[in-house]
Amino acid sequence: MPRHFLTGAELTAGELAALIDRAVELKGAPLSSRALAARSVALIFEKPSTRTRLSFEVGIHELGGHPLVLRSDELQLARGEALRDTAIVLSRHVAAIGVRTGPDAMLAELAEHSAVPVINMLTARHHPCQALADLLTLREAYGSLEGLRVAYVGDGNNVARSLATLGSLAGVQVAVASPPGYALEADLDLPDGAQGRVTLLDDPRAAVEGARAVYTDVWVSMGDEDTAHERRAALAGYRVDAALLDAAAPGAFAMHDLPAHAGEEISAEVLYGPRQRIWDQAENRRHAQKALLELLVSQQ
Repeated sequence: MPRHFLTGAELTAGELAALIDRAVELKGAPLSSRALAARSVALIFEKPSTRTRLSFEVGIHELGGHPLVLRSDELQLARGEALRDTAIVLSRHVAAIGVRTGPDAMLAELAEHSAVPVINMLTARHHPCQALADLLTLREAYGSLEGLRVAYVGDGNNVARSLATLGSLAGVQVAVASPPGYALEADLDLPDGAQGRVTLLDDPRAAVEGARAVYTDVWVSMGDEDTAHERRAALAGYRVDAALLDAAAPGAFAMHDLPAHAGEEISAEVLYGPRQRIWDQAENRRHAQKALLELLVSQQ
């Protein structure tokens, strides 16, 4: 059976640590691996993308492979072909399949019938490739992840859930502050050994106390446009700005998965200033995903 990467919980703590170590090596020597030489990877995009498409396309090329970018309206999926049939056909041609979509059920069904690894490039509930880049960014900044406190402030969405899932698996203490109605589920399904490392709060200042990084995401994600007014009103007190960073640990920096809306979830002063590692995160998508692809294709 192929090894899939759907939520991040498929990894053990040891595998995750080794993956981040390998991402550090690949960042230092981007053309050192030929893990995908003469192989192709299918990248299915049902949602718009900048960082995901760039990082996967360039990363696959650097690994010696060929990225096949496929929009859903260019596939027979748009005309009702079964996901099972699509998975079987893709598996005959490519080494792995990446999917950026909304429904988690679509990703799960594709993975069920695929003979090659399926990678979650984003779904409504999970964004695990982003979390890998986040951990690489924190590792670069602090050298070790064990016991590091990171605060996430804002909507308890797929980014927050993946940060909690993979961060806790890496030994990070993750505090998530969200307003009522926007919090992560209290019974968050964490990987084995990661329990007790995620704290859910509603006070952003309490969340950032002692935090070495303060993370946020947009208040209105793709698909949430109909509730934009309500979301902005509920999340107005959860902006990452200089004052909130001042309440965190000395030297703490801001993080954001992008795209950002300066003046909403993050101030322009922080987004474009020296107290952030946001643009490092964006680059680190490529290096972390290359390490992930190496791991998955090596097990086929």
